[in-house]
Amino acid sequence: MKTAAVAVDLGKTGCRAVLWHDGADPAPAVHEVPGAPGLAADRGVELARAAVRAAVLPLLPGPLRLAAVCVGAAGAAAAPEAARELAGRLLDDLPADEVAVTSDAVTAHAGALGGRTGVVLAIGTGSVAIGIGEDGSYARVDGWGPWLGDEGSGAWIGAAGLRAALRAHDGRGPDTALLAAARARFGDPDRLPSALGRDGNPARTAATFAPDVARAAAAGDPAASAIVREAATALGEAVLAAAHRVGGDDVLPVTITGGLTGLGDPLLGPLTSALAGSPRPLKTVPPLGDPLDGARLLALDASAPHEPHVVRVRRTTSPTPVPSAPVSPPADV
Repeated sequence: MKTAAVAVDLGKTGCRAVLWHDGADPAPAVHEVPGAPGLAADRGVELARAAVRAAVLPLLPGPLRLAAVCVGAAGAAAAPEAARELAGRLLDDLPADEVAVTSDAVTAHAGALGGRTGVVLAIGTGSVAIGIGEDGSYARVDGWGPWLGDEGSGAWIGAAGLRAALRAHDGRGPDTALLAAARARFGDPDRLPSALGRDGNPARTAATFAPDVARAAAAGDPAASAIVREAATALGEAVLAAAHRVGGDDVLPVTITGGLTGLGDPLLGPLTSALAGSPRPLKTVPPLGDPLDGARLLALDASAPHEPHVVRVRRTTSPTPVPSAPVSPPADV
């Protein structure tokens, strides 16, 4: 029987799983199913368990011993007891010697920096900076959602751009190319509030306007330029706060991941300048991998600096192989 490991990235939108065999294809296929609302939510463990089973069981071809399964789960940092309960439940479900559960932010950090210390800034619809130090110290900065934080994120930039467009539309603010851009993307400005809520996720819809803001900034629009500079400043502050909280004096690696990096120099240029003012030397490096790479690394290596933030449950008896037939999660996952 081959020895293998499974890595799982369990988010609120989707749950992705990958099975790795020793010496097999370094880029195996990813199986994805709907995600779960988070371990801290009502029925969080139950729904997370169903999502992981649905993602993992179809990957298991017949009798197969898994050395380890590692799940990076949304909400694990806020609900450590739920993380431990999920690990125990999955050990019952899967033919694994060990199940590890940690935050999806921790697996994202491990994947981006290859298991090393440093700061990872993830910027997409939302934004969060995660720092991990040599002593296992952990810092999470921002990531408070679109109403309380996520400063500099796609939703933040998009909403700021739309506010500038509406000020121009009202005559309360200066003329800006953002008004024409908002009209082109969303239609009549008077209907913008309803347009933002049309898919039930205003933050995600607002984030679709962030590339328009960046293009206007690159073309020299003053309002758009000011928004992007302010976003870069906020993101830089998050990185610097995380770097300060993990301590140390050595050069600290920093990597920037997420879809908002696609905005390019209008955002990344001033962000790089903001990081240059750090009292602690920082070194910007490209991301090495994604959260699945991080989960795989943590599944097989308990010596990484992330270990204080990983819950591990080991089996004391031989696992019983489970059937590999697909299992569908409940309809409300």
